[in-house]
Amino acid sequence: MASLLDSVDLRTQLAGQNRLELLLFRLRGRQRFGINVFKVREVIQCPSLTKIPKADSMVRGVAHLRGQTVSVVDLGMALGQSHIEDPRESFMIMSEYNRSVQGFLVNSVDRIVNMKWESIMPPPPGVANTSYLTAVTEVDGELVQVIDVEKVLAEMGGLNVEVSSDITGDLPTEIGRQHVLVVDDSHVARKQITRTLEQLGLTFSTANNGREGLNLLQHWADNQDKALDNLLMIITDIEMPEMDGYTLTSEVKKDPRFENLHVVLHSSLSGVFNKALAEKVGADRFLAKFKADELAAAVAARMSDAAQERAAAA
Repeated sequence: MASLLDSVDLRTQLAGQNRLELLLFRLRGRQRFGINVFKVREVIQCPSLTKIPKADSMVRGVAHLRGQTVSVVDLGMALGQSHIEDPRESFMIMSEYNRSVQGFLVNSVDRIVNMKWESIMPPPPGVANTSYLTAVTEVDGELVQVIDVEKVLAEMGGLNVEVSSDITGDLPTEIGRQHVLVVDDSHVARKQITRTLEQLGLTFSTANNGREGLNLLQHWADNQDKALDNLLMIITDIEMPEMDGYTLTSEVKKDPRFENLHVVLHSSLSGVFNKALAEKVGADRFLAKFKADELAAAVAARMSDAAQERAAAA
């Protein structure tokens, strides 16, 4: 099964073209789920696991692979299904989220499919906030559910969303009118970002994907809305249904009305390649998710620059 991902490095050309590849897998029953290949390091038969005393019940143990200790999460249990009885008969998807590597235990792995982000749709209204579903799509006439892994991990371990006083205590004055547009398909990620912005005294608008974010910007511009005049920056995820963050950034930068907007790509898709591609599409900065102080520092730096720009123009 490891050979399934041997050519992942060759697939990076899909990024920036509003395309992705999903690794399809199953937990219990026929329902298929998907995870972005860019977040997957490898897929292997589950190795021997060492149990951890007092660990979360969803953590079946740790695996020792190539000098690295990896926590292995029973993804079915995390989603409220029954646990996998014998991990040795299952597969482990090794993935990297938010700068950490973890293994997800699944019953079986299907294949990789190449898709357009336009084919990846948001979940039905009201579902995203109450489930681990971040998107849906159709493959071979069957529904595929794309899991909000960030929500799974956040509910298991949590993340510190408090900004250090060193940052909040040294902000430019008259910041209340400045506004930030947050674009992310994960409910958890949006909450983490907006909580950070609140601590900096900023107002914000949110969009669930790149298409929604672009439509909102165009609406503001078409109606000469003051929200656009006061827009400090855009903070956007990369992988989102309908339109990804790379495409959103490219569309923003080629529109004369938005070309000077400051865009930060904020993604769990960390790595040198993604930083390079962020520059290629015109993003002003790339940040790997999620550290409250790093995000706050990036926003504070933009606030200082904006203050200097206003002073120079006065």
